[in-house]
Amino acid sequence: MLACLVERLVADNDTDSIPDPEKSVDIHGVLKDLNIEGSIDYGVTAISLGSTDFGGLYSEKPLAVIRPAGADDVVRVIRRALESPTLTVAARGNGHSINGQAMAHHGLVIDMKSMADNNRIDVNVNFMYVDVGGGALWSDVLKHCVLKYGLAPKSWTDYLDLTVGGTLSNAGVSGQTFRFGPQTSTVTELEVVTGTGEKIVSSNSQNSQLFFSVLGGLGQFGIITRARVLLQPAPDMVRWVRVVYSEFHEFSSDAELLITNPESFDYVEGFVFVNSDDPVNGWLSVPLDSNQTFDPTHLPKKIGPLLYCLEVALHYNKHEDPFIVNMMIEKLLGKLRYLKHFRYEIDLTYMNFLSRVDHVEEAARGSGIWSTPHPWLNMFVSKKDIDAFNRIVFQNILRNGINGPILTYPLLRSKWDNRWSVALPKNEIFYLVALLRFSHAHPTESEINQMVAQNEEIVQTCIKNGFDFKMYLPHYNSTVEWKRHFGDQWGRFVNRKRQFDPKYVLAPGQKIFTRNHQF
Repeated sequence: MLACLVERLVADNDTDSIPDPEKSVDIHGVLKDLNIEGSIDYGVTAISLGSTDFGGLYSEKPLAVIRPAGADDVVRVIRRALESPTLTVAARGNGHSINGQAMAHHGLVIDMKSMADNNRIDVNVNFMYVDVGGGALWSDVLKHCVLKYGLAPKSWTDYLDLTVGGTLSNAGVSGQTFRFGPQTSTVTELEVVTGTGEKIVSSNSQNSQLFFSVLGGLGQFGIITRARVLLQPAPDMVRWVRVVYSEFHEFSSDAELLITNPESFDYVEGFVFVNSDDPVNGWLSVPLDSNQTFDPTHLPKKIGPLLYCLEVALHYNKHEDPFIVNMMIEKLLGKLRYLKHFRYEIDLTYMNFLSRVDHVEEAARGSGIWSTPHPWLNMFVSKKDIDAFNRIVFQNILRNGINGPILTYPLLRSKWDNRWSVALPKNEIFYLVALLRFSHAHPTESEINQMVAQNEEIVQTCIKNGFDFKMYLPHYNSTVEWKRHFGDQWGRFVNRKRQFDPKYVLAPGQKIFTRNHQF
């Protein structure tokens, strides 16, 4: 699993064992009479874009990049691929995947952001929903809905420059998930182009098997070209609060109290940080404002290498009495057992709160680390194992931090629909664990390999200790690993693939199925 910075380009060295599709496919000939309204790009710049992603760990070179004008172009591309014994098709949103999931080695990459339909964000005020293209960015959805209508989707991701279709193909989680479920729970209708080249509108009551298959389906069953997302009135303001814990069991107990209590905050997340003055992993990562300070002299004398921060937020409107808002904050925080000298809070607009990661991206781009490899690891870990995970993984393997955020906070399984294709731990309460690693501006291959190796060590530690866990945004290289990931849902997943993409054309970068796959 140290295969980072993998280059599977034209000059692959393993052609003796794997037929080279590029030698058997005259892609210009295959696509020359493809009558799409958009464009087909064989150029170096387009191919380079289609062969990279945010993770920076893999490079899978496509034969062409398709820029569709709309869903009908996607239909034509898939139908043309079906005529070939080898061509595959991958939908690429904003390229924020980590392990090449949106790539197609010697296949076709569809640039979903280029679709003209993606500029269409149609709000229905009477029925409180928005119809939006699958390649639209959530940041654009936020601006359009809030600024023009005072409405907003119920559930978000922390980073908003992700496409609608991309997050719905996984789940889409954040601090609102405990209340409203992931983003997949806010969708009532999808327009999907399946692996059979059919454009189908689906919902809970219409073509429902496709609807539930695609949600969390890792792009295996269809490409989302439009989604209908529920809206609610958007608040004006947010009170954003962080409090610090020295003991994990107190942190986790309080977080679980908040997500299971009907009267709670509107947003609950948390993260782990290093008990040191490290500027990235340590004390300075906690204050919310430059005027706030972290004074370590107030920490208990006997504490471990790590501390824990519970991050919460309360929505309110400008016309509300500040006294009432403060009372609610005090009431909710009064139930918690955080270290009383370590409480930080600020007020900001709802738009600014949801866009809070923008300044992180801006700083990372400025320093050059946004474009370096990002060996991120995202997991769901069952409540029954989270204390042991803290002891073995957080406090041991990750005791020195990861040069980036270590997120962890609880979610409720009952907010997820079992008909979706997402694999989850068995417990009602499970924790998101997200290791969002950054390197310096010019990392060596050895340094990146060490990060990948540590991720693998964590996964193997979970397996060895029998933890109930699942990978979120999963990446595996073998059928055995995928079977273990899906567990008793594997048969259902395979049957859905046979029904909606029987020639295994879609999403080859996930490495779940290959063309002419045999079970």
